[in-house]
Amino acid sequence: MIKRLFIISFVSVLALAGSGNYDTNAKIKAVYIYNFTKYIEWPQSYRQEDFVIGVLGETPLTEELTKMASSKKVLGQSILVKNYKSSAEIGKCHILYIPAGSNIPFSTIVGKVSGYSTLLVTDTPGMAAKGSAINFVVMQNRQKFELNESNAVKYKLKVSNSLEALAILVK
Repeated sequence: MIKRLFIISFVSVLALAGSGNYDTNAKIKAVYIYNFTKYIEWPQSYRQEDFVIGVLGETPLTEELTKMASSKKVLGQSILVKNYKSSAEIGKCHILYIPAGSNIPFSTIVGKVSGYSTLLVTDTPGMAAKGSAINFVVMQNRQKFELNESNAVKYKLKVSNSLEALAILVK
């Protein structure tokens, strides 16, 4: 059932992608990120106000997440997408996406979110083993994701068994 939900979401995205000038990869990742919100539980104090998705640096994903935020909610919370141009701007957010090629050291980013319950999502090989909870990977020409549950638990996040079943598990 859960796998079917993910597949249906991606088929919809791919159908839209064929109808114009779209960054299909950004659309797919935006759908993934939104779907992650259904299988991660944040502490009670994070269930008030807006659901904040932070994006570090310039990436087409920001635009896709912003479009999605205009019509979706997370557990009744409006979605607010924040684009952080530097590590100094990083603040409390539910999810922080760090694109491949970020010139900010990962240890600096971790230091900025260490007091928060932030799901770190990366797009660089090996990052799930180095501290991110979720890392996007491409395998056999398909977008997939790695999950390091212990990195999520460090930030007081609970990962559902359903998400684990869909992920490539990393320790």
